[in-house]
Parts: sequence; structure tokens; C-alpha cells
Amino acid sequence: MEETNPEEKSVPSARERLFTGGERPFDPEDLVMASGHDITPERLERAKRLIEEKGAAAIERYLP
Repeated sequence: MEETNPEEKSVPSARERLFTGGERPFDPEDLVMASGHDITPERLERAKRLIEEKGAAAIERYLP
């Protein structure tokens, strides 16, 4: 049986997939989902306003 090198995997590790805070771009849909709610037009509009007002701090309140 041939052993595979873990570094040769094409699937990113959990550490590579996890991000915290607002270090990456996010959109209103991401903000609504991070808050634990279903996406609705009203929630998307509120999320857009929060992003405009608070920037990355809008999503950082929901993410570690």
C-alpha cells in the first residue's frame, strides 16, 4: 500500500479554510449568514448599511 504525503493533498486543510474577522472581503449575504439568520431582502439591505457604516467591524462581531 502506497503512503501519501499529507502536504500533497489537493484539498485544503481545516486551518487553510478557516478565517476569522474581516481580513477577507465579505458581502451582505456573508454577514446575514454569520449572524445566524436566513437571507431575506430586508436583512440584506440592513447588512449593506452595516457594512457601509462599520466596515469590517460589522462581521467581526459575529466571527472570532
